[in-house]
Amino acid sequence: MNISPTTFREIISGERRGLGAGLLRGFLRLVEFPYTWVVQRRNSLYDREISEIHQPPLPVISVGNLTLGGTGKSPLVMWLAKYLRDHDIRVAVLSRGYGAKDGANDEALQLERNLPDVPHLENPDRVAGVNLAYEEFATQLILLDDGFQHRRLGRSADIVLLDALEPFGFEHVFPRGSLREPLSSLNRADVVMLSRADCISEAERQQVRERVRQLAPETLWAECIHAPHCLLSASGKTESFDTLKDQPFVAFCGIGNPKAFRQTLTSLNLSPIDFREYADHQPYTKEEVNRLIAWAKEQNAAALICTEKDLVKLDSDQLGGIPLKAVRIELQFITGEESFKEWLIPFVENAKEVHPEFNLES
Repeated sequence: MNISPTTFREIISGERRGLGAGLLRGFLRLVEFPYTWVVQRRNSLYDREISEIHQPPLPVISVGNLTLGGTGKSPLVMWLAKYLRDHDIRVAVLSRGYGAKDGANDEALQLERNLPDVPHLENPDRVAGVNLAYEEFATQLILLDDGFQHRRLGRSADIVLLDALEPFGFEHVFPRGSLREPLSSLNRADVVMLSRADCISEAERQQVRERVRQLAPETLWAECIHAPHCLLSASGKTESFDTLKDQPFVAFCGIGNPKAFRQTLTSLNLSPIDFREYADHQPYTKEEVNRLIAWAKEQNAAALICTEKDLVKLDSDQLGGIPLKAVRIELQFITGEESFKEWLIPFVENAKEVHPEFNLES
């Protein structure tokens, strides 16, 4: 059964009512038990050092999450990569490469466009990927994208993002909820960061802070937002959001949490005449592009609006003569930025001791 990410969340959150939804939640609850046992068993093997953890020859900072779908890791990875480059560190990003077909996936393409001097390696064997970055690129520090659950590779620190729209995965492990592992695993984190913090009230943010303090009292806390910056075309042209105010447009996305993209449009007082969502890392085949064009023309849309992840895959300023633009977002801290930067200082200093012969000029 294929269901959209939004429908799945409506079911597991309890928002979708009725006998069918209730029975499905009951079934998912039964499946949750063996899945949780397997995850806990795996974590236990690493905790007791029965499963081998491969220690890398350079600092590794993991950026990950507890839940399925998008929590905003890519904006944070780009922020970190830029910060480290500004501090003369030869940094590389390492990911599994999920969704990559015949080349780099959407996250790698997005990083390449925004930070062309930062290598992005994609390898399901992250241990091999680290060794390649160290030996072939003289890398001094690795940013491990989506690495919290990948415990086979040792790391210097774990940063875990919680999406303010569903910080605790509806209190259940997949498939009954959206947690990848039990909430108790949060105590492995060194930093917990609340993303899209502006999407909830201060009172709700305080509740999340208190819950995290109970689960992981020693972690550093920060809160950030994904601030819409401008409209971006594949050729690099930028425009103000005001250009959409008086024209009909349709919007679509293929990301882990489509609700977040809808929320971004709402925050800009922009209302698409129709919205279409795809699975995360959606491959835009010729057939799918033709369907997008037909859909936009049926709606008499003057523009197609998507996320940067979608734009880098489509790589065109227009589809069927209809302008295609992405909402560019930038990560901004609303609390904890200075303490987070202070926390990063030791990693910068340690990285400079790796391949010192290649240290960049200040």
